[in-house]
Amino acid sequence: MITTNPFDDDKLREECGIFGVSNGETASAIVALGLHALQHRGQEAAGITSWDGQDFHTHRAMGHVAGNFDRDEVIRALPGMSACGHVRYSTTGETSLRNVQPLYAELNSGGFAIAHNGNISNAMKVRRELIRRGSIFQSTSDTEVIIHLVATSSYRTLLDKFIDALKQVEGAYSLIVMTTEGMIACRDPLGIRPLVMGKLGEAIIFASETVAFDVVGADYVRSIDPGELVIVTNDGQIRSHRPFGETHARPCIFEHVYFSRPDSIIDNSSVYSVRKAIGAQLAIENPVDADYVIPVPDSGVPAAIGYAQQSGIPFELGIIRSHYIGRTFIQPGDKVRHLGVKLKHNANRALIEGKKIVLIDDSIVRGTTSLKIVQMMREAGAAEVHMRIASPPTKHSCFYGVDTPERTKLLAHKLDVGGMQDFIHADSLSFISIDGLYKALGEAKRADIRPQYCDACFTGDYPTKLTDQDDAAVTNQFELLAERVV
Repeated sequence: MITTNPFDDDKLREECGIFGVSNGETASAIVALGLHALQHRGQEAAGITSWDGQDFHTHRAMGHVAGNFDRDEVIRALPGMSACGHVRYSTTGETSLRNVQPLYAELNSGGFAIAHNGNISNAMKVRRELIRRGSIFQSTSDTEVIIHLVATSSYRTLLDKFIDALKQVEGAYSLIVMTTEGMIACRDPLGIRPLVMGKLGEAIIFASETVAFDVVGADYVRSIDPGELVIVTNDGQIRSHRPFGETHARPCIFEHVYFSRPDSIIDNSSVYSVRKAIGAQLAIENPVDADYVIPVPDSGVPAAIGYAQQSGIPFELGIIRSHYIGRTFIQPGDKVRHLGVKLKHNANRALIEGKKIVLIDDSIVRGTTSLKIVQMMREAGAAEVHMRIASPPTKHSCFYGVDTPERTKLLAHKLDVGGMQDFIHADSLSFISIDGLYKALGEAKRADIRPQYCDACFTGDYPTKLTDQDDAAVTNQFELLAERVV
């Protein structure tokens, strides 16, 4: 079986989505609805854990939220006024039920459930040390490291144990934790991954994106600040802790480019408006003589609108997407496999035949997507095919919770822009500049001394240590040396 979407196999895979409800009626049902809204952040598996004041209840399943959490009997088996949930696309750990979150453990202080969006970049090193000290792991997920650090901490209170654990990990994390004392929501000191707080009646809600609040009818309150821990006690009190001191935030810039839904608000900015501004800046930097501006659906649409408005070139739907095709399709041979590509997307031949078109996409990863799109336009009779990309070239891998291919598989790492243009067979290819991207986000330019975002996938400027990657690199060097010696 292969994916029927020819454009899904060459995108950066979003890490995960998390959603939590504290002190709310039918909490698990609200969480299920919230996870529906966050499904784009992870389609591999989903899970919900609830607490009824005495016991914790968990249901985890492979696949989408729909079909797993839209049955009354499932929700009834998750009672209580507090619940948290998770949608997953694995970036660390194997694809199996034991890695589906929320992860749950019985600690000395009581039940402890955790849902994590991000990636712990020193998880392997910490895991090895914990195992050496006697910890027994039940999953291969980096998230479980946090549970063991909490369990083995010498601090007295659960909050202090949790803070102690967080101070031992590196990387990116937005977390929702449920304990018998209440719910904790926190964000790493750099705020790499997003997390927001809302309110629904008397219930306090946390989510990866504000769009989840819209779906459940909650009001957006604010973003959780980088390095902040927000605690909601069982009696509804809200406390904020900032155990890491003042930090220079570096939220992920790709949330604005691609990951987040366009109807979300990230750090008080409309994602849709930002993407239109990116498209407009792209038109200023990289104009082209064309008859139509055509988005690569669906992620390229807002930037294409911005490009069209700025350039004065008409916006048209030159690629039509079917929304009624399942995720997979049995492909018995190469010929049928090629035909299966058009089940999901098809060229609007009557529009583009004989026309010069400019295609707008959010990014180029391996380049296979762009190659297919350009070929599709050529076969439909386009006179010229130009591509404009609403992000700088993706030259570096992400280690903060995004499933990026190895750097050697990134087209922009292997080729310059001219080589990439030849590879995808476009008449021209251009990307927005890094300074242009910052300008579209409201910054004058990227400050090399203190950049406002994590843009490591474009610049290679990683804002944290990459302990596991560095250790692996050293190990590989020793292995290569040993091979030479032998």
